[in-house]
Amino acid sequence: MKALLIVYHSLTGGTRQMAEAAAGGARTEPDVDVRLLTAPEADGAAVLAADGYIFATPENLAAVAGKMKDFFDRTYYAALDRINGRPYATLICAGSGGQNAARQIARIATGWRLRAIAEPLILCTHAQTPGAILASKHIGAADLKRCAELGTALAAGLAAGIF
Repeated sequence: MKALLIVYHSLTGGTRQMAEAAAGGARTEPDVDVRLLTAPEADGAAVLAADGYIFATPENLAAVAGKMKDFFDRTYYAALDRINGRPYATLICAGSGGQNAARQIARIATGWRLRAIAEPLILCTHAQTPGAILASKHIGAADLKRCAELGTALAAGLAAGIF
């Protein structure tokens, strides 16, 4: 059986919804064990045990959320040269752009020698005021479906040996 690790951080709920949707999609593949962990819960052992990854983060101040960065910092050396070539995908919940967080994850994944299987899926909430930024987020059904489809695709590729 293959294993898919989904690591996320979410302050206002948007990224959590995206990660949960991806996990739900991935769980439709019976030959893949899906682990959904928050960034503080995830450790080097979880990274090493997985055959593929989905990294889900909000973009905060044009960067990966601090708790996601901490996850990458804590697990980097445990994973270095031990997970080469494994597939990954990225989910980003952003108030505006999202591209800077996507670039950061791509650079980290390059260091880990991972292989992207899709372009980053960036959902824009258009939250631009302090109240809107801190408000609980609701991700629409169509966008959650896109997240689920990404999870399904990665899990199916793992199960079929494509990735």
